[in-house]
Order: sequence, then C-alpha cells, then structure tokens
Amino acid sequence: MNTETALKDALAAEADALGAIDNPWPGFQQRERRHKLRRRTALAGVAAVVAAAGGVQAGVVPLPGWAPGIAVAGFNPVLNQGPVRGSLAGDKAFLEAMRQQFQDVQDPGETWRIADRNQIDFVYAADVGDTRLVLAVVPLRFGFLEDKSLIWYDGPAGAPASKMTEGGRTDAGDTVVTYSQRSAEKPGVLVVVAPAGTTVAVSEGFRYTAEGRVEHDPAKVQQPGTGLTEMVLPPAPKPPESKITVTDGADVIYEGGAATGWSSSRDYRPDEFSAATVTKALGGRTFDRETIVRWANSALQDARLGAEGTRLEIRWTGTVNGQPAALLTVQPRGGGVLAYAFHGKASAYRQDLRLLLPAANVTERPIGWRLRAENSDDKTDQVIVVGPAGTERLTLQLGSAAPTQLTADATGAATTSAPPQEEARVTAYGKDGVELGTTPVPMFEYDSGGLPGDTPKTRIVG
Repeated sequence: MNTETALKDALAAEADALGAIDNPWPGFQQRERRHKLRRRTALAGVAAVVAAAGGVQAGVVPLPGWAPGIAVAGFNPVLNQGPVRGSLAGDKAFLEAMRQQFQDVQDPGETWRIADRNQIDFVYAADVGDTRLVLAVVPLRFGFLEDKSLIWYDGPAGAPASKMTEGGRTDAGDTVVTYSQRSAEKPGVLVVVAPAGTTVAVSEGFRYTAEGRVEHDPAKVQQPGTGLTEMVLPPAPKPPESKITVTDGADVIYEGGAATGWSSSRDYRPDEFSAATVTKALGGRTFDRETIVRWANSALQDARLGAEGTRLEIRWTGTVNGQPAALLTVQPRGGGVLAYAFHGKASAYRQDLRLLLPAANVTERPIGWRLRAENSDDKTDQVIVVGPAGTERLTLQLGSAAPTQLTADATGAATTSAPPQEEARVTAYGKDGVELGTTPVPMFEYDSGGLPGDTPKTRIVG
C-alpha cells in the first residue's frame, strides 16, 4: 500500500466515523492540486528573489542542465508504471517524433520548459475514431523548480507528430485521466486511462427524478481489468454528461465526470434560455437583464440541462453583501427542482447555492444558503434565508436548540448566522401560524464539479 492509498483509506474511515458525509477523498485530491499550484507560485516567488540578478527564475537566462532543482511537492506519477497502452504503443518512430513535438508549457507569467526530452514517459497512444491521441508524463522546469505533468496531444487520426498539438494537461499524480471531445454534428470520442489492472465503467446520460434524486443511465464496463476505455460516441445535441467509475477489485478509486469539450456549428446554444424566457420569469421586478440572463444560463449549464422543456422561476431578487443577488430554480419536465443562488454582476459573480429538491410542495419551502467570504473560499457563519410567497414568519433552528425568529427585509429575505459545521433548518409560517414548509440549510460544498444532487450536500430528500 502506498502513501496515497493509505491516506485515502484513512479519510474514508474518518468520514464513516463522522456519519453521513461525503467521501472526502475526491475533494482532497482536487484541493491538493490547488495547493500544489499555490506552492508552485510561492516557491517561484522565493526562487525569483534568489535568482533575480541573473534572470534565471524568469527563464531569461538558461539554467545549466546539471544545476539542482527544487521539486514541487505532489503525488508521484502512477500512470507511467508499465508499458505504453493503445494501438500506437508499438510505433516507435511515431513516439520518438512525438518526443520532439512536445512544447514548453506556458502558464500566466511563467514558462515551464521541458527539462529532458529523454525523460518523457509515454502512457498512451492511439487512433480512436477520427482522432489521434498521445498521453505522456512530461518533466518540466521553471528556473530552480521542477515538476511533472500529464499532457495530452491530439490531432486527426493518422496525423504525423508534426500535426499534433496540446489537447489538455493535468497533474502527473492523477490516477485517472480523461479525454473527450464531442460535437452536435458528428461522432465524438471518450478515452479514460487508469492504472493497469483496474476496471472502467462509463454511464452516458442521467435524469433528475421528481423525488429529488439523480439517476444515471446504466453503466457499461469497458475492457475489464485493462484500466482503459476507448469509445466512439454519437453526436451530442447539447453538452453531454458522462459518469466515470474506476474500480480496483471492490474499491472505487475514481468516480466523477469526464473532461469534455463540446462544439456546435448552430447559431444558438441549446443550453441557454432565450432573453424572452428570462424576462417572463423576472416579471415586473427591476434587475439588470444581462446579469439575470447570465445567471439563469449558468444554472442551466451547471445542471447539464437544455432550455427546451425546462421551467425557469426567479423566486427572489435583492442584495447580498451590498451586491445584486437572486434565487432562481430550474426544473426539467417531470423532474426535481434545482435551486441556485448568485450574487455579484454579469462580469463577476459567485454561485452561492446549488441544490436539488423534490418537486412536491417546492413552492412552499423556504430556502437558506451559507456564504463564503468575499473574494475568498473561507467559510463564514452568514446565512441568507428566503421564504415562499405568503410567508408571515421565518425561523432558524440550530441542531436541537429552540428555533429563533428571523427578521425579513422588504424583499422577503433574512440574514442570520449559523456556525459552518452546525446543522440548521429554516421554517416558514403563513397566516394564523400555519407552517408552510421547512428545509435543511445545506452544508458547504467542497467539490462543485459534478451534478447537483449527486452528493448529500447538494440534495434535499423528503
């Protein structure tokens, strides 16, 4: 067992001990990658001071190959352990030509140069459908700093190395990497590369049930035990959603979506509401049209829904932290209701909430959400609560404590507080003290990359 496996198991055990919370491992992996980028930036700053006189860190003056480097912390590569996979694995001439085709990596304000082309480790090379793909672990250097990345290169099927260009990159320590390019007009490809010996299953398609659950289409196991999936998929009228599950025996080592590009030659996007639809939902309220259209389409796209057959409701508009804010819902025909909260403006805004709710009695539910600090991911104890139409009184209950009454402003929203880790629920009352509805306040979400409703923090059932 390596350090990564041990840490994964320890985090899972801790999650089980704490009760029904999300498995923290996927979120930890993503945060570690972000931390790695921050460490890379911080180390770059330190090294820049040391080498400023010679311009070494900025890449102005070449660094001798024998000069020692500072390794940027992170997980060690695992996908380069073993032979190259794919239909072009045996094409030595092509792979050697690709070794020369890989280019230095341009990051904002930085150029990470290929440290040693002889140390490029090929992981995968193949023609899949009409696409040629190469995946390799590439050693990089920025001044005194050293790192490795998993880099995709792509081109038309049968293309020589000179016609291949970068198609994406990720941290070299990732245990599962995906490549997908889809189109509304022609077939696309999906490739998943995982450790040899693992099994990959792919589910294409899903639905939000009226009960407030996400149901994925049945998964298809691809080439059991190979750690590899190569699929040619039909045209996708709208951006698709693929769920990838990778297992090693009884252990799930990866569960998530595929990094997918999507294109269409049509002059409209099926995952955008028309301006008329948004204006109708806004009603007579005064709100910046560009901003509310941007937010409505952001919600639609985050939910991976098309505009056709999806109902848009704008439940509330007001302000949060002195900035324009809105609470809106989108509902596919016959499905659950997805609530989204935003604040900011069209050009710079924050999505504060995404939550899948059962369709039954959803218009009578109050909805509350927690806020992170402005310009930061830090959690705060600030909570916004919006009651349904007809609300006369709102309360907040923390844990098993007695409910406290909230004071709503003229827009129907109340600002209150709850410790970030404390369970809370909000209740709305109408005339004569009749309870309209009650809803838990969801905990902060750590990983917002998947579908809303796929994790306990993004759904309310019952």
